[in-house]
This record gives sequence, C-alpha cells and structure tokens, in this order.
Amino acid sequence: METPPLYRQLQAQLRQWVTPKDQRHLQGFSEMVAAILQSESACLGKWIPYLTHRSCQARAHMERLSYFVHNPHITAEHFYDPMLRAALAAWEGETVLLTLDSSLLWEQFCLVEICLVWGGRSLTLAQDVLNHSSATVSFLQYQPLLESTRRNLPPNVQVTLLADRGFEHEALIQWLQAQAWE
Repeated sequence: METPPLYRQLQAQLRQWVTPKDQRHLQGFSEMVAAILQSESACLGKWIPYLTHRSCQARAHMERLSYFVHNPHITAEHFYDPMLRAALAAWEGETVLLTLDSSLLWEQFCLVEICLVWGGRSLTLAQDVLNHSSATVSFLQYQPLLESTRRNLPPNVQVTLLADRGFEHEALIQWLQAQAWE
C-alpha cells in the first residue's frame, strides 16, 4: 500500500523540530495525527480507515489507538512546544498580544488557556483543564501556563497580557512585572 501524502508531509515537518528516541515513534505519531486530520473526528473508531496495516482486526487497531492516546511520552512539551517555538521565532523583537481566559465546561471542568492574538485569530500557546466547578482559578493553578508560555516565546518580545477580572491576583501582577510584561 502506498504511503498517504499527508502522512509523509507530517513526518517531514515534524522531523525538523522533534527528535524522538526512535524514528518509529515519529512514524506512529505522524500516522495517528494524519488519521485524526483526515477523519475530522476525535472518535478513535473513525481513525481506523486512515491507518496502515488494515488487515488487522478492529480490536488490534483500537488497542493501538488507545495506547497512542494514553501514552505518557506523547506530550505537548515533546511534540507541540518545539513546533510552537519555531513558529513564534518570527515574532522576535516584536510586540505580541496574549489573552488569559477560562471557560467552564459542563459545570465540572475549567479550561484555562493562554492564546496569541494575531490577524483576528488566536493560537493556543498553553492550556490546562482543571477539575474545578468555577471559572475563577487561583494564580498557582495557572502559573505553570504562564511559565510554559514564557519559555516558548522568542527573546526580546514585548508582551501585553489581557485577562478579565477573574484573574485579579496580586501574585499575577508581581509575576508580570518580574517578566517585564504588561
């Protein structure tokens, strides 16, 4: 069977930024991401038609997909952050606008997100989902997102952070001043 073009393109792009312990890890990751994109779905079962080794039983595919989704080595820090740093390098020395926001999901979870605002769109730089029934979170809960964002931004970037009143924390103001962010 011929290798799908999207899979080959993803693998070539990822290879520029990600150095896996074993090239097979990058191959598997590229195949899964290509399957997600082609299926346009987060449902594992919908990815199966886009995977190689189609002569396998559905159960074997589902076990493989479950392993991928629950693999502790597949993290944003390992795969997303290197690509993000490469994309953000173009903003070195520029002024950027970031947003810090939270959204309540099903009155049980809180999504906290830091995004780069650019061209009428936003690009997620860091996010976390907390088991928290309020959209108001403490500074200690979102400080790791700020630190991750700071590490991924290029040097000499001027940052303006926008946040709503749910983020009125003295510790946040002190952190922003220490980073020379506005």
